[in-house]
Amino acid sequence: MAQDIVIKAKVVDGLLTYSSLNHPKEAILLLRGTRNKKEIIVKDLIIPPLALHGYSYASFPLYMVPMDSSIIGTAHSHPSGITEPSLEDLSNFYGAIMAIIGFPYTSERNIKVFDRNGNKLSFIIEDQR
Repeated sequence: MAQDIVIKAKVVDGLLTYSSLNHPKEAILLLRGTRNKKEIIVKDLIIPPLALHGYSYASFPLYMVPMDSSIIGTAHSHPSGITEPSLEDLSNFYGAIMAIIGFPYTSERNIKVFDRNGNKLSFIIEDQR
C-alpha cells in the first residue's frame, strides 16, 4: 500500500479514551474518513451498532453497519498491550486499514495501523484545520 495514512488528532484522542474507558475489555470502533490513490485520511470514529465488548474479544454484526462509503476500517483495543494483529483480527478485517490500540492507552505510541495482510503502516497525526 503506497498511500499515506493521516489520522486527525481528535481521532487519536478518541481511540485512546474509548479504549481506556472499556479496559479491561476490548473496545471496537469504525474508522470514518476519505481515501484516494495518494492518501487515507481518518477523520472520525463511529461506535458500531450492537457492538460487543469482552475480555478477549470485541465484535459487531457486519449486517448492522450502514451502507457508508466513508467507513474505511476498524479500530480495536488489545488490553494485553500487544499491538500486533492476531489471526482472528486479520480474518475479520473490514475496510482498508485496521488500527490496534494497546494498553496503557497513553499516547500515539500505543496505536499501530495495519493493512489487510498484517503489514504495519506508518501514519502521521494531523491537527484540526
